[in-house]
Amino acid sequence: MEARIREINLRNTVFGCKLVKRINGCNKEWAMFRIRRIFDDLVPANQHALEQVKAMLDSQFESLDRRKIDRIPNTLNSPLKYGFRTIVYVVEDHKSTVHGLALLNYDEKLNFCYLDYLLSAKNRAGRGIGAALYERVRNEALRLGVAGIFFECLPDDRKLSPDPAILKQNKARLKFYESYGARPILNTAYETPVNPGTTDPPYLVFDDLSQKHVLRAAYLKRVIAKILKSKYSDLCSPAYIKTVVDSVIEDPVRLRPPRYASRRSLYQNKTKTIAAFAKIALVMTDQHHIHNVRERGYVESPARIRIIRQALEPTNMFDPVPPAAFNDSYITSVHDPQYVQYFRRVCANTDPETPFYPYVFPIRNRTRPPVELPVRAGYYCIDTFTPISGHAYSAAKRAVDCVLTAATEILSGRRLTYALVRPPGHHAERSYFGGFCYFNNAGIAAQFLSRFGKIAILDIDYHHGNGQQAIFYQRSDVLTISIHGHPRFAYPYFSGFADERGEGPGTDFNVNYPLPENITPQKYMDVLDSALNRIQKFTPAYLVICLGLDTAKGDPTGTWNLTGRDFAAIGMKIGRLHLPVLVTQEGGYNSRSLGANARNFFQGLLMGQTQPLNRRPL
Repeated sequence: MEARIREINLRNTVFGCKLVKRINGCNKEWAMFRIRRIFDDLVPANQHALEQVKAMLDSQFESLDRRKIDRIPNTLNSPLKYGFRTIVYVVEDHKSTVHGLALLNYDEKLNFCYLDYLLSAKNRAGRGIGAALYERVRNEALRLGVAGIFFECLPDDRKLSPDPAILKQNKARLKFYESYGARPILNTAYETPVNPGTTDPPYLVFDDLSQKHVLRAAYLKRVIAKILKSKYSDLCSPAYIKTVVDSVIEDPVRLRPPRYASRRSLYQNKTKTIAAFAKIALVMTDQHHIHNVRERGYVESPARIRIIRQALEPTNMFDPVPPAAFNDSYITSVHDPQYVQYFRRVCANTDPETPFYPYVFPIRNRTRPPVELPVRAGYYCIDTFTPISGHAYSAAKRAVDCVLTAATEILSGRRLTYALVRPPGHHAERSYFGGFCYFNNAGIAAQFLSRFGKIAILDIDYHHGNGQQAIFYQRSDVLTISIHGHPRFAYPYFSGFADERGEGPGTDFNVNYPLPENITPQKYMDVLDSALNRIQKFTPAYLVICLGLDTAKGDPTGTWNLTGRDFAAIGMKIGRLHLPVLVTQEGGYNSRSLGANARNFFQGLLMGQTQPLNRRPL
């Protein structure tokens, strides 16, 4: 029992750090700390983080069985074997050094969460990380739709905790958790020492996540049995477990009245947590307007961003985040450096008021590109209607900054982010631009996130996402899916066929759904369901959506007839995957419906995302 008490004493340590710092009006959370969920141990970044997690637990819990620490990665990959699904959050700095962690256990059958550990590195106490972690844990529990969170906390009763110094610590912890509405459960034998005379036996504390659930005795008995059998079978005998379970007599079960927190503070914390959970981070490009081509009926115009922004502003669904600046290495991780260098040079040498279009294409002798930069454009382009302008590089680079900012927001714990950008990106391949696209925004974001887990890219633009397909065609850690008009009649014409499934390790990790020129909304939804089922089977850590609104009725570049109601349904279906989602803007050129369709999509996405996975009563 002493070992269990020491473990509880440490695992409930509250610490703190201001995670967000504003510098020049920009959110610099990424430059300080981020809270990131570890989904598996399959990529080096996660392996590195988990090794630090194990080392932190080992150093702070001398009596904790090393075998329990070593099996943490296994609990992520084989939850059924260990009785709980383990959810790991880590607090990392920009060097990927772990400074804190939370381990949350989820029981799907009984529909509750058990907070196993919440702790910081020894040199990071008193910096606000505890509050940030606990809010993240509460948000996760809300997403799961559980009855609440159970955890253990040492007593604030002088009779149970006679040491004044320990008693003071216990009171501080219970005060912290009580500010969120969590309170000890009354009139059970849970805090009865396993060994008579042991001090500081833990309370069982319950946080109902401000849902005002009535805790029934029969339900609590099953929860207690599950906790003690799964977590403490080596410390608690079957007789002890039965004694604790049988002590639950009152129905409904009562929680201790608040001792430290006012009703006002409880309400404030609830509001803060729910709001953080619900908002979509909006990263909008601030330099797109400089790329404004007026010739030849160029439909990819600055008005697109303005129309969407004006439709979204009144909804109160978004939390604006200024874009940060990233260096070109993130672009060249996806694109050929020679192409990036050429694009930068040719734009710098082009009059902003006089764009030009590729007109010579090297079918032969690609090893000898033309010397003149304007002539060489066709060496890197796949069509004749995507211009080079003096500001094209700057605008495209800023769009990349936006999607990478959105990606860092995802890594910092956001569930939904939206990069409202132009120019679009999904037609840009490793060494080619076209289709109004210069850099593959979705591909760059996916490459960035792939260091931390598997990625799924779902392209719902009317036109095939040939860029992502080409970039990730030989990879199995990035699943690329595109729903689009058949290439026999729709741009880019040369790719997007159903038999393009990937190559080598990437075989079966590229999926195309080429659809007829005229389809019903129901047919589209059926195909979308198939795509989402494929994503679920892939079990990605993150989902990137290429949002093309050119599937709408009346779009000048498409032939389908999706309405605002259909876009809401699409968003709802995607949201119900309950994955962290980064949305990047692609096509959509019908100015009359563009804004309304975007608004409907995000309303559906948010509604689907915030619907709990479970709605079962206690």
